[in-house]
Formats: sequence, structure tokens, C-alpha cells
Amino acid sequence: MRQIIGNPSTIMTLIAILVPWLSFLLRGRILTGILCLLLQITLIGWIPAAIWAVISLQNAREDRRADRIIRATQAAGRR
Repeated sequence: MRQIIGNPSTIMTLIAILVPWLSFLLRGRILTGILCLLLQITLIGWIPAAIWAVISLQNAREDRRADRIIRATQAAGRR
């Protein structure tokens, strides 16, 4: 159980679900975090805010992965 909770990816996903606006703030997206907080203030807005935060987190992970693949491909081409 400790390994599952200790994984930074899992922790960020839990933050994105439980406190969506904080997820944006921790990733440096201040205006998005404020907008998400305004959405989250209403009980009805909590679910869309959580979904938005999780999707945004997944997109950021995919972007980092694509950047790593591009850099590795470019480095291999230089050899």
C-alpha cells in the first residue's frame, strides 16, 4: 500500500480529484487554478473541476513523454 500512495504520479492524481484547483497551482498554472477554484466553489462544479484537473494532468504527462521521445530520436539521429 505504501508504494502505491508513495508514487508521485498517484499523489498528483489524488490531489487532482480531491482538490482540483491545487493541482493546477502546483503545476504553475495560477490563472487556471483560480478559475478551477471558482468552478469548484459550487457543489455541482466540483465534479467537472475534478475531471478537468485529471484530464489536464494526463495531458501534461503525455506532453512530457512526447518531448522525451523527440529528444531521444534527435539524439539518436546525431550519432
